[in-house]
Order: sequence, then C-alpha cells, then structure tokens
Amino acid sequence: MQTNRFDDPDLAYRQLAEAHRGLTAEASAELNARLVLILANQIGDAEVLAEAIAVARRAGEREPRKP
Repeated sequence: MQTNRFDDPDLAYRQLAEAHRGLTAEASAELNARLVLILANQIGDAEVLAEAIAVARRAGEREPRKP
C-alpha cells in the first residue's frame, strides 16, 4: 500500500480530473502520456520510477476489467 503524500488528496484528484474535462479519449491519453513523462523526469531516480511502475501494474491487476 502506498502512503498518500498529498496534504489534500481530494484536491489532487480534482486537478487531474479537471485536466481531462472536455478532451477526447485520444487527447486524454496523450495528456496522460505527457504527464507521465514530466513526472518521471521530476522523480529523476530510476529505482523510484521502477517502484512506481510496479505499484501501478499491481493496482491495475486488482481492478476488474471492463468489457
């Protein structure tokens, strides 16, 4: 389980959701790709990035698949 490091996690969620408002699925995916690369660069540590990728993959494996 990851520790939430945001002072206001609801605000962080709203900011991410709002960034996608009005975008097509393709534009939303492109925004996510750019955001991932920007945040990976901000992390700047390959080991920390690898850990984050592993956490994200495990979380995705627990989520039910949509038809």
